[in-house]
Amino acid sequence: MSEADAAHPQTAAFAASRPFQLDPFQIASCQALEQGSSVLVAAPTGAGKTVVGEFAIHLAMGEPTAKAFYTTPMKALSNQKYRELVDVYGPDAVGLLTGDTNINGSARIVVMTTEVLRNMLYADSDTLGDLRYVVMDEVHYLADRFRGAVWEEVIIHLPRHVRLVSLSATVSNAEEFGDWLGTVRGDTQVVVSEIRPVPLEQHVLVRGDLLPLFDDRAGAAAAQVNQELMRIRTPRAGMYENNRRVQQERSGRHAGRDARNARRGMHAPPRSSQAPRIERIDRPEVVELLQRERLLPAIFFIFSRVGCDAAVNQVRRAGIRLTTPDERSLIRRIVEERTSALDDADLDVLGYWEWLDNLQRGVASHHAGLLPVFKEVVEELFQRKLVKAVFATETLALGINMPARTVVLEKLQKFNGEARVAITPGEYTQLTGRAGRRGIDVEGHAVVQWAEGMDPQAVASLASRRTYPLNSSFRPTYNMAVNLIDQFGRRRAREILESSFAQFQADRAVVGLARQVQDAEVSLQGYRDAVAKSRKASDRERWAKRTAKLEASTAKLRRQISSRTGTVARLFDRVVEVLVTLDYVRLDGDRATLTDAGRTMRRIYGERDLLVAESLRQGLWRGLDAPTLVAIVCALVYEPRRDDRDGAVPKGPFARAMDTTGNLWAELDDLERDNRLPGSEPPATGISLAMHSWARGLPLERVLIQADMAAGDFVRWCKQTIDLLDQLSLVAEPEIARTARQGLDAVRRGIVAYSGL
Repeated sequence: MSEADAAHPQTAAFAASRPFQLDPFQIASCQALEQGSSVLVAAPTGAGKTVVGEFAIHLAMGEPTAKAFYTTPMKALSNQKYRELVDVYGPDAVGLLTGDTNINGSARIVVMTTEVLRNMLYADSDTLGDLRYVVMDEVHYLADRFRGAVWEEVIIHLPRHVRLVSLSATVSNAEEFGDWLGTVRGDTQVVVSEIRPVPLEQHVLVRGDLLPLFDDRAGAAAAQVNQELMRIRTPRAGMYENNRRVQQERSGRHAGRDARNARRGMHAPPRSSQAPRIERIDRPEVVELLQRERLLPAIFFIFSRVGCDAAVNQVRRAGIRLTTPDERSLIRRIVEERTSALDDADLDVLGYWEWLDNLQRGVASHHAGLLPVFKEVVEELFQRKLVKAVFATETLALGINMPARTVVLEKLQKFNGEARVAITPGEYTQLTGRAGRRGIDVEGHAVVQWAEGMDPQAVASLASRRTYPLNSSFRPTYNMAVNLIDQFGRRRAREILESSFAQFQADRAVVGLARQVQDAEVSLQGYRDAVAKSRKASDRERWAKRTAKLEASTAKLRRQISSRTGTVARLFDRVVEVLVTLDYVRLDGDRATLTDAGRTMRRIYGERDLLVAESLRQGLWRGLDAPTLVAIVCALVYEPRRDDRDGAVPKGPFARAMDTTGNLWAELDDLERDNRLPGSEPPATGISLAMHSWARGLPLERVLIQADMAAGDFVRWCKQTIDLLDQLSLVAEPEIARTARQGLDAVRRGIVAYSGL
């Protein structure tokens, strides 16, 4: 036994039990955990970071009563991890909590979404007893502007004795993030790896040719762009087509020489400002090309759901089959088994038979518009190498375990909700990180399809920059404020918020600004001395102008410092002012206490926490039947697309209740803006009629027509509605709580009630 193994026997035993040899970064991370430290692991997608989280669970299960929580940013990831851990430890030892799923929540190992753990911490849940380890998978999600604050809340509020395992994509400021973790969590070791376990080959697909993005002769370190690609992008790009034709037509003993000459541009056509376009080959041809080159299975990332479904249809119409008869039989058996609980009528509405035919051909789409069980089936079949080509939106890149041999990017731009923008180096890394299956592939392949005007140098820049910065998106919410005040008081709450990563980053920036001020002060003194010593008046005036200009810029720097110092705490103060104005919080000097309304708000989570709490307090939803309350709640959680328009709404009491709720929103929005808070978007009734119909028991086909959306989207909004109804059933007055429970039962049916677990 080596000296390192002797010093870390549990790491050594765990490593020996793995089916593959652990990499150095995995061993270093496990050893840090074994010696009692928390750990931040930053490594590329597919590098095997989750092994470190699994070791933390292994350590917990080695103690008599210790618990380990495994948190993820998405329900799909939680479901997947739950299944993996059940396979290892058995169903009795593992639980799952995702808001709409509650399985064995008191188990020693519990997989959950990060929001669930945050809510547990604020509620001081008994489930936290004996907790020793928390794994935060995809911790770089704390940069997410909508949900990122939850990660920081958990990190700040976890008991100090709990060891934290933070698993992150490769970020450029891992040390900074690790320093903050050490500040708030105690001893934290940072382990960074930029090595992919399966090397990634980068290609550009030009017509039917897979050309290397980088010139191999220059060496990997040089990362020099393939000069053939650089020639293609010039106004004389038509030479590429000419070169290919020449190479194909010429034969005999001069063929090799002519091919070399063609690559050097010696057979270029006459100069022309209108060079022939290089047409892209269509998707079926790309699939066949990858099949010939043995580069399947592949994930094609297409930044639109419509594009994903259209791609599958194109492949089917081309008559392509990527599966054997035995594989087709196995696919059909798995699909029928996984969907047996769904009604035949609903399956017809969902396009089941066409979907099944595509799967049997070995192709599928994967996006948020699909029914969750359909997505789960696609993931399972792809993992089992039965589906060979998946056309997916970028959500597939976010942690789901679906590695491929090849990743194809049709475009390097996407629509961000407002405009078409170029993908970032971080997004490129995340997407192409799916290429290369550990233990199966010698290398992975990333293929970018050539597009008119493409700059190979820009593609190379995307591909060679492996890291991106992790920046906090933390901001106090009303729910956060009342929970902090209730547990710690106002002064301690401010101190806690000042320990956030957001404030940590702001304070670090202040250091640089302060240094600029110090340098400016030295220069100012020199300018003032020059003014005093100058004997000529075009000299004194010149130095005086320089002095005034530098004084103005220095004052601006000081204002920046002032605005950054205590930024988060000042935002908290504004939130508290709103809560005091509405009588959720009462102040007595520096002492703050919650009113009954404030204590109710402690258990209301989400973007609409204040509007929901105030609606309950004012009794706006009294007397509503269950479908109407469901429709109102749906309007609070629904986030319309930019081009959505509010359509028809339910008849009866909905209009009155929605009007009063909307008026209340406007009053609260004015109050927030008066207190220099950003305010919020008004409630959106775009699918309230469809949700009302669903709660009344109308069939799926009619409801989806009313909603004008894909089944997967409708299910997602149903589950968001269920989550808020569940909160109302716990915190509202008895009448509304009873109606909320009736609404829960009415919504949780059919495709909404089905879970693949």
